[in-house]
Amino acid sequence: MRNVLVIGGSRYFGRHLVTLLRDAGIGVTVLNRGSSPTPPGVTALVADRADETALRAALGAREFDAVIDQVCATPAHAAVARRVFADRTARYVMTSTIEVYDPATAERLRTPDPLAPLGQVWRRPVREERVDPMAWPVDHALPWDDADRLAALLDPATRYAEGKRQAEAVFASRSQSESESQSESESKSKSGSESQPPFAFVSVRSTHVLGGGPLDFTGRLAHYTERIAAGLPIEIHPAPLPTSFIHHREIAEFLAWAAAADFTGPVNACSHGELDVTELSELIADQLGAPRPRFSHGTGVAASPFSFDRYYAMDNTRATELGFTFAKTRDWLPEAIAEAHAARADA
Repeated sequence: MRNVLVIGGSRYFGRHLVTLLRDAGIGVTVLNRGSSPTPPGVTALVADRADETALRAALGAREFDAVIDQVCATPAHAAVARRVFADRTARYVMTSTIEVYDPATAERLRTPDPLAPLGQVWRRPVREERVDPMAWPVDHALPWDDADRLAALLDPATRYAEGKRQAEAVFASRSQSESESQSESESKSKSGSESQPPFAFVSVRSTHVLGGGPLDFTGRLAHYTERIAAGLPIEIHPAPLPTSFIHHREIAEFLAWAAAADFTGPVNACSHGELDVTELSELIADQLGAPRPRFSHGTGVAASPFSFDRYYAMDNTRATELGFTFAKTRDWLPEAIAEAHAARADA
């Protein structure tokens, strides 16, 4: 792998991904809206990835061994990328999310666990086949290019999760899609062939990313360090269930690894070891030397980040068997806690 395009890559683990690739001797091009300067030694292109004409103009005649798309969020984004990069790359890696498995955002995911007693909801780390992009429907009627109209139809969590699920489906599709041009459709009709994926496609389903202190723009871990250090209660569900995590450097390493590999399809990315919100809070209190955390189940109050009323952990067996070595969450978490606490103290 000699040259890679990163779409996005301007902050948090995306920026670390860019410098990681550059430092490995790979030619790196970054394409985004130009809101922040790119690291030295990296080629910068400025365009709105949703604007096909602008995207083609910015790319010119460039070709890449791999594309890593950090910001693809809708099937409309994916349709543009599928057309534009069809003859520009042999491999396309999309950064997806654990949220594709969220049963609260898709009726078809709210099914009982066949291996659980009494048909209870899913209580096992979820594997990739739970959401098959080849079988997931794409709703072309939804106004994916109009944020205001879409917001009137879907709540924020569903917009994000369903946007990612349908984006994966567009990339993985082997059938004629509405996004393809009329001339392309006619050509395939005459030849009798179906539309094939134009490149090897991988969707990296990242779990919740922690670490980096001030680099972590989400503020989720800092929410805990701040409240626990101050002795304030943490709002949680009455019976919170576990989820998975990954370090910000580890997910960058995983994306670089996926770009250089030869497998295809969805793959889960998470460190070994799940935690529920009470375990996470107790580890934070121990790290900070604070009293044991206090918890609240207030009616009508939103639960804190990482408190889940459903089992929300991922299975990383596929990635492990493909050759990636994950760290253990409890090994890197103390550093992440210290960074988050220091960042808030310095703010």
